[in-house]
Amino acid sequence: MAEFNPQEYSGNINLDPNPLKKYFRQPKVYVTLPSNGQFYPEGTIDIPENGEYPVLAMTAKDELAMKTPDALLNGQATVDVIQSCMPNIKDAWKLPSVDLDAVLIAIRIATYGEEMEITTKVPGIGEERSFNIDLRQLLNKLVTANYDGEVPLGDMTVTTRPLTYAEFTEASLKTFEEQRIFALVNDEEISDGEKLSKFNNSFKKLTDLTVNTLTQSIVQITVGDDTVTNPAHIQEFVDNADKSFFTFITDHLDNQKKKFSIEPLKVNSTDEDVEAGAPKHWEVPITFDQANFFG
Repeated sequence: MAEFNPQEYSGNINLDPNPLKKYFRQPKVYVTLPSNGQFYPEGTIDIPENGEYPVLAMTAKDELAMKTPDALLNGQATVDVIQSCMPNIKDAWKLPSVDLDAVLIAIRIATYGEEMEITTKVPGIGEERSFNIDLRQLLNKLVTANYDGEVPLGDMTVTTRPLTYAEFTEASLKTFEEQRIFALVNDEEISDGEKLSKFNNSFKKLTDLTVNTLTQSIVQITVGDDTVTNPAHIQEFVDNADKSFFTFITDHLDNQKKKFSIEPLKVNSTDEDVEAGAPKHWEVPITFDQANFFG
């Protein structure tokens, strides 16, 4: 058999180094993750020795993906952009939800800089005002928060985890679908009997969603020397446990979620706006969505 000679091969394989490679994207910032790399299944993340993850700016392809409504709705665009801009994250579907806002903020800083302008209407007068947000401050608050997974409850210890981005997206999509059904219930052209049927069906689905979301967040339950990790056993227990258990775990998960939520911007109205009918103090929610993510 003749020896393969790349120089004589006339196909599409190009073994020459790209002279433009030195102009490829380079990390713009380095960021620690709120999770510290925990909660990722094996093989879904490369953890640097110093815990600081390189963040690249978005490409034109990334930006176009983030402007595609369908891809945003099902989460695929967000996953693709995260994996493009943070190459250490190999499977962003498995990214724990506590890391999501920190990762998006880091990508935005790498792409557009440390400030983000948000525009909103002043309550009471309806006039638009613009404010600059220091994204570094938001990021620092998120990366210093700690997720507390263990919940003591009597002689029982419940270990929880944050939802993955895939689970978070699935829950959001189901909620969106149920909200559409509720809109149908308010349709005057539908009879009362049909409305009641649709409402009962929607309410049951939302209840199931709430319970399933909580169950997904439970990693294990320990009682004495017994540790239960079987998801089916945990699901059966949640379905048959006292209401106080559900309430206690829900409150714990809500408290953990608040740690990794971005606080609204607190605004003091000018004297002129107050005279026009605006409140002295009000808040502006800060979210990272298609409307304000881009520079």
